[in-house]
Formats: sequence, structure tokens, C-alpha cells
Amino acid sequence: MATSLTVAAQHCLKCGALNCDEVCPFYCNPCHQRLCEDCRNQNSPDTIRYDHQIPVEKCKLHPTRYADILCNECNIPLCSKCSTMKEHRGHTFNDPGETYAEKIEFCHYAISKIQRNHLQTYHHLIKRKDNDAEIRMLMDGIRQSVKTEAESLKEIVEKMTSDKLEYADAIEETLFKILKAQEKSFEDYIVYLEKNYRKFRDHLSVKNFKVLLLTSFENWVIQSIPDIKNPVPPIFTEGQFCKDDVAKLLGSIHFTDDKEGKAMETVSTRLKQNQKDKEKHSLKLTMPLHSSLVRVRKYRVPVVDHAYHISLDNCGRFWVSDGSGNIVHMDARGNCLKNIKSSGRFEGHHTVMQDGNLIFADRKYKVIRIITLEYEITNFIRTGEWEPFSIHSSHINGDILVGMIKGREAKVTRYNKNGEEIQNIQRDNKGRELYRNPHYITENINGDICTSDYNKQAVVVVNKSGQHRFSHRLKAKFYPYGVCTDILGHIIVCNISTNTVHLLHQDGQFLSLLLTPQQGVDYPLSLCVNFENNLCVGRWNYTVEVYKYLF
Repeated sequence: MATSLTVAAQHCLKCGALNCDEVCPFYCNPCHQRLCEDCRNQNSPDTIRYDHQIPVEKCKLHPTRYADILCNECNIPLCSKCSTMKEHRGHTFNDPGETYAEKIEFCHYAISKIQRNHLQTYHHLIKRKDNDAEIRMLMDGIRQSVKTEAESLKEIVEKMTSDKLEYADAIEETLFKILKAQEKSFEDYIVYLEKNYRKFRDHLSVKNFKVLLLTSFENWVIQSIPDIKNPVPPIFTEGQFCKDDVAKLLGSIHFTDDKEGKAMETVSTRLKQNQKDKEKHSLKLTMPLHSSLVRVRKYRVPVVDHAYHISLDNCGRFWVSDGSGNIVHMDARGNCLKNIKSSGRFEGHHTVMQDGNLIFADRKYKVIRIITLEYEITNFIRTGEWEPFSIHSSHINGDILVGMIKGREAKVTRYNKNGEEIQNIQRDNKGRELYRNPHYITENINGDICTSDYNKQAVVVVNKSGQHRFSHRLKAKFYPYGVCTDILGHIIVCNISTNTVHLLHQDGQFLSLLLTPQQGVDYPLSLCVNFENNLCVGRWNYTVEVYKYLF
């Protein structure tokens, strides 16, 4: 009985030699040119004047054939005969020459960058031997800046300490007033009891026998003991800071290479200008932005149709979701580790917790579920009548922030890491609705909750207490999608109406456009910042691209 054989077609690359249209199974290392078998064996002026170095690998199963096909699923080279075997049936194939060419191109890029940014600078620095005094002056200025920053921070700490102590004194005074008022209530009640005691003792006297007979006690009821509750004492919550936090407040020292052709200049240190500058308390870690972004990596995400949301796990791998309910776990090579189905669509409905587990919002069943490291799924939080829409796990304290909707209402709810509800944010201090469609949510380094609201056409920011700080809007069309923050407190958001990525100050001011269509970036949908402080951008065409924008 005849059996059907599935044959997968692949794109054939042409030989790169002049006037040759043959299929090329080889790639020359020195000249980086695709070659057919005839051009490989000859040394004509049309090819190259030195010997080609062609990487050729024979098939392990069929030694007489070249392994000139790459199986995408198995990631191994095959010959044409292997590609028709049962274990590779239905797989997709690619030309290994393309992969090889990409690797060679990246190596050249890296070599060029190293030579330009490091080797040339190194040679210039070697020639400069008489800059000791200049370096000492520079370092003295930096040391003075560090001391000035420390003094400013010390003044701020002393001022904040004084304010908190004054506040503690005021609380103490208030508590004493409450206790004094309670004491007065008890004293008045004791006077009342003593008065009634004397009254009834008098009734027991024989001399007042007639008075006792004529006295009615039907309506007499003793007053209750004053119901006075103990005042709730204040609680001191320890500040959440560490050595690194203090180091950021004191500024940082950046040592960078000088540009070619310029003498080494003394870096002027920016000191505090006056007392008003000190009162601003604007002590921040500053890192300059690249004038143009550099793409350092690109991933093609399997299974998903569009990269609507990205979550980064503790190992640097991605969870990527699309508009069809797929949540794909992807390794650094772009391989699919696991595909989870959910009811999420065009929103940021998953996040990685501090323990490494993924949690995602299931709108259909109004529940938040956990995916463990072993890919086991369990229910975590039930949200009642509200549909969980977007979700973010705090890197500060592990709290879980959830954007929810119910009909035309919307809110943000905070849960602790155990799933207990501790805060609801729905209206500002004037009673106005803060949200309509909170479909992406994140947290800034200062505890602000930043929400991308498509229907309000705004990025809505409240502080950690839930008080409205600002809503960032544009005069032109602004339809925000994915939103994230970086180590400087910048807010980064996708604007799908213009296919751009905006960089905002943590106080809401527009700073710049990070990505535009002119840079070859179309339809950015989702964002996150990885452990290397690079920006990861999920796009409409099921790719995730990584850009360096800080140095």
C-alpha cells in the first residue's frame, strides 16, 4: 500500500558570484559570500583572489550528502533526505547559511564597535602622559561633589527627623487630650453615682418614712458606665531602604571614554546653587540617555500572533501573550517552553511574583490564577463581581496591583502577597472616576501606581496612598498601551495611534520619543525593562526586540 509523503518546501538562495544563478549550498567565511559548488572550486576574477574557506558539514546519517538544511524545531542541520524522515515530518526548515551569515554579520558589528569605542580610545589615552594634575583636579571636584551631596542629604534627613519628631509630639498631645477627656467622663460618672447613693441612703432613714412611701421609682434607671474605648496607639513602620538606595541618593560617579580628537577636559561638578535647590530634595541617580537607541537583540515568539504583553521571569526569560488567549513561556533562544491558554486578550493580564511564579488575570471566571515554576495552575484570588483586567506584582514589597472593571465602573485594587485585599482606588479627592479601562498597570520606584487607560486616552498616576497625582494626556491622539518604568523613575508608554514609544518624567512631563516608525519600529504594543536596564518592546508582528537606551 502506498504511503503519502509530506515534503516541506523552502526558499532557495542564489549564488553570490557574478553572473551565476545557481543554488548555493556553501558560504565563504573571509568574503562572506554565498557560493554554488562550481564557484567554490574555481578561482576566477568573478569570485575572490584568495582561497575561500567554506564551512561544510556532512550529514551524520547520510555521509555522501551535505547537511545544508536547518530544522527550526530540532535546531540541527540536516540533509535533504533527512528532512523527509518521520521525526522531522511537519517541521519547518531554513537555510543554515542565513543563520551563519547573521552570526558573521553580528561578529563584524561587535568587532567594529569594539575597535571604534574601545581600541581607539585606548590608543588616545596611552599618548596622554602629562595629565596627572588635571586628573587630581577632576577627582578633587568629584570628591567635593560627593561631600556636598552627603551634606545635602544629611540636612534633609535632619529636617525629616525633626518633622517626624514634631508630629510624634503632636500625636502624643492629642492622645493625652483624649485620655484627659475620658478621665473627666469617669469623674462625672462617679459624681453621679455618689449623688444617687446618698439619695437612696436617705430613703432608708426612718425619719423619711412618709417620703419613701410617696416616692415612685418606676422611671428610675441607672445610667450606664461610659462606653469609652482605648485610643488606638500610633504604629511606626520602618522605612524600606538599603545601602544601594542611599548610594543612589548620593549620586553616582560615571567614568566614560573621551571622544577622539578632543583633549581630556575637567568634568565640572554640579554643586547646589542655593538654599532653594536644597529644599527641592531632588537627589536622584542620573544616567544619560542614548541619542539613538541600539537594538541589541531580537526574538521571534512562537505560537503567539501579536506580542500584546511581556513579563520577565527571574531567569531572564519571557512570558509573552497575544490577543487569542495564549501565554507563552520563551527561553533566551526564542524556543517555546510552555503555552498556557487564558481568557486574556489585549491587556497586561500577567506578571511574575517575587518567588518566580507567574500570576494571570482570568476575566471570564473573575479569578487570578498562579502558574508555578512546574507549570501547575491553581486559583489564587477571587474578585467577586469585578473582572480582573490588568495585573502587576510590586518589586518593592511584593504587593499585587490589579486593574478591574464592572460594567462602566473601573478601579485598582491592591492585594498583599498572600492575596488579602488591602486597598481600593477608584476616585480622586473630588469624587471623580479615575479609570475607565485600566488595561496596563505598573509601579514606579517611588511607589506610584501608573495605569495606561485606553478609553481615557491617558496615563493615570496615583501615589501609593491612592491619591491622584496627574494624568498624562496629549493634545493630539493618544491611545496608550503597554507601560513600564525604569531605574530612574521614567515612565515609558506605547502610543499606538502614532506607533511611537514615549519617555515621561515620573512627575508627568513629556521628555522624548524613544522609538518612532522612522527607526523601523512599527506597532509597538508592550514594554518591560530587563535586568540589564534594556528596553524590551513587544510588537504587532510577534517579535520582541531589545534596545539599549541608557549608558
